[in-house]
Amino acid sequence: MCGIVGLFIKDKTLEPRLGELLTEMLITMTDRGPDSAGIAIYGNSAGNNIKLTVQSDNAEQDFATLAADLGAAIDTVVSLRRRDSHAVLELPADKSAAARQAIAELRSGMRVMSDGDTIEIYKEVGLPADVAARFDLSSMSGTHGIGHTRMATESAVTTEGAHPFSTGADQCLVHNGSLSNHNSLRRKLIREGMRIESQNDTEVGASYLSWKMQNGASLGEALESSLEDLDGFFTFVVGTKDGFGVVRDPIACKPAVMAETDQYVAFGSEYRALVNLPGIEDAKVWEPEPATVYFWSH
Repeated sequence: MCGIVGLFIKDKTLEPRLGELLTEMLITMTDRGPDSAGIAIYGNSAGNNIKLTVQSDNAEQDFATLAADLGAAIDTVVSLRRRDSHAVLELPADKSAAARQAIAELRSGMRVMSDGDTIEIYKEVGLPADVAARFDLSSMSGTHGIGHTRMATESAVTTEGAHPFSTGADQCLVHNGSLSNHNSLRRKLIREGMRIESQNDTEVGASYLSWKMQNGASLGEALESSLEDLDGFFTFVVGTKDGFGVVRDPIACKPAVMAETDQYVAFGSEYRALVNLPGIEDAKVWEPEPATVYFWSH
C-alpha cells in the first residue's frame, strides 16, 4: 500500500513551486507509506555536463574531498552541491561511466541515485515529512517531478530500497504494487547487461523499461510491452527528461487518480493528494483506465 504522486508543469510560472506542491502531495500520502520516501525532480539542465546524484550514510566524511578526489581520478573538473546525505556532482557527460567506476573505488559505501542532464533523486528512510525537511524539497523548482511513500513488502526498509529507482539517464520509476516475476526477469536483464543493485521488485521494473528503450522502444512502447511481460499488480509512474508516463496493470486494483488543468497534470494514489493544488476545483479529474498508457511531454 504505497503512495505515489506526480506533477507535470505546463505553466512556467508554476515551476518555482514544483517542490513545494510535490512536498505537500507527498506528505499527504504518509499513511500509505511511512517507512521511507523519495522524490525525483527534473530541474535545470546541466548543459554540456551531466549530473550524478549520490548518497552516503557517512556524508560528512565522504563528501569532504569527493569533488577533488573524483576529479583527479577521471582527469576533469567536478563540482559538488550537497543536500544532507545526498550530493549532486556535475562533470562532463562523456565522463559518466568513468565517474561511476571511480566512485565505487574511491567511496565503496556510496550509492549513485541517478544520472542525467536534468534529473536529481533524493530518498531516505523515515516519515515523508522528515525526508522532505532533510532535503528542503519544498525549495526546489523544476518542470516536473514524481514522488513515493513506501510501505515495504518486497525488500528491507533501506535507502537503497526506497523509490524512485533510476536505471537509465534521466529516467526513473515509482511503483505501487508487487511484481511476481521479478526474480526471473532480474536474471534476464542482468544477462542483457543491465545494472540492478537492490532486491526491490520496482528496480527490476525500472530496468525493464530502460532495457526496452535502449533497444529502440519509445517510452509508450516500453510501457505497452510491460503489460505483456510483467506479472503482478502495478501502477507505474515513469519520469523522463521530457515528461512523465502512467500505466496500470489490466486488473488495476491499485488506486490512482489524475487531474489536468491549463497549468499542470497531476497524479496521486488518492484524490486527497491533489486537493490543495491551485485550480483543482476546475480540473478535469479522472481515474486512469486499466492497461492504458498515458504520457505528457514538454
